[in-house]
Amino acid sequence: MLGYYLRLALKSFARDPVATTLALFAIAIGIGVCVTTLTIYRTMAGNPIWWKNDRLYAVTMDSWTPERPAYREQPQLPPAQLTYNDATYLFSASIPERKVLSYPVAGVIMTDKLTRPLKVRSRVVTADFFPMFDVPFRYGGGWRASADTAVEPVIVLSHDLNEKLFGGGNSVGRVIRWNYRDLRIIGVLAHWQPRPSFYDLNQGHFNEPEAAYVSWGWGKALQLRVNGPFKYWKVEKIDTFERLLGSEVTWIQMWVELPDADSRARMQAFIDTYWSEQRKTGRFQRPRNNRLTPVDQWLGDNQVVQDDNRLLVVLAFAFLGVCLLNTVGLLLAKFLKGAATAGVRRALGASRMQIFNQHLVQAGILALAGSLVGLGLSALFLLTVRTLFGDVDAGNGGYQSLARFEISTFVLAMALAAAAVVITGAYPAWRIGRVPPAVYLKSQ
Repeated sequence: MLGYYLRLALKSFARDPVATTLALFAIAIGIGVCVTTLTIYRTMAGNPIWWKNDRLYAVTMDSWTPERPAYREQPQLPPAQLTYNDATYLFSASIPERKVLSYPVAGVIMTDKLTRPLKVRSRVVTADFFPMFDVPFRYGGGWRASADTAVEPVIVLSHDLNEKLFGGGNSVGRVIRWNYRDLRIIGVLAHWQPRPSFYDLNQGHFNEPEAAYVSWGWGKALQLRVNGPFKYWKVEKIDTFERLLGSEVTWIQMWVELPDADSRARMQAFIDTYWSEQRKTGRFQRPRNNRLTPVDQWLGDNQVVQDDNRLLVVLAFAFLGVCLLNTVGLLLAKFLKGAATAGVRRALGASRMQIFNQHLVQAGILALAGSLVGLGLSALFLLTVRTLFGDVDAGNGGYQSLARFEISTFVLAMALAAAAVVITGAYPAWRIGRVPPAVYLKSQ
């Protein structure tokens, strides 16, 4: 029976190509715009490490001046980063299962294959960075915790940097020169691109991960200053690296992994006790605001997804709704135009349900074809976004990494197509099945 309905549908399309084309493109444009908007929004709003949301916590303390908060637009939030003294003291806690300190630095790499030095975004991290954030490795692995204090000459490269330097081969054991120091490659990451880059939102919500990672000890050994935003509430003379370490400048990110409520309570108490001790010395004069913030709340506090992005999603669905309503009108007119054929089928014994199914199949074919064309349009729209706005900020990060066509985009389009079949096809098919066949036969 389905094959028969398909043949009837194709004949119906051939009899009225204009209405068929208009209905198809109404669905396609609506789905194309909706899929494009949702693809970008879903990437922006997603939690890239959702499976650890109840374990990973950003550590923050309000060390700011009593006269004003760290963020005028969000006075309830403490600074997103810590001072060096606060970070290193809190890092000494033995409560977390894992703990990470990190900050971005500038890097220069030299190898025999490079004709000139290569500038790469780098990050100084403690050893737990890789297992804590489930960073995948293609070759090798990270370093031991001892390397954070012993300043071992080791480095981890990103997938893309390894491709550029060694053609993607196993480079573990090879030596490269990073910031004028010979470092041995002990690990190469697989493709890893958390979006948003939750572990450090200060440089941009959707920036690419760093290309090279070195152990925490190198930061102090080489006096590597932060290569990114930092905040301070008072003017200090910071003409040496040692003075930076002892200043009130906030520039270090800290995350901890706390597996249960008991460890979270003990870590919170540890932070609050340190806050009380520092307050007695004259620091932390604002009301106590020490936080352990899970990833999803962290993304919300930092306004990774703006209200205008949500409004765009609403408008995209509204536009899709208008397109589908227009399609309902087109299909109703098309079905009524071919009502004589349906009347003959009813007179020959076809039931209302069979007439309904026949016309629903027509709507389904149009919706499927429209969704495929819509996928093509969404791919074109996403390409246009990458071309036009690749260098424009998207919440402090480029749209380049957001506007990507993935398998989930196809699944989304198929879901919208299924909805389009129900919305656009059900009423016209029901309407044509309800009219008595005699009406059509008398009119011929």
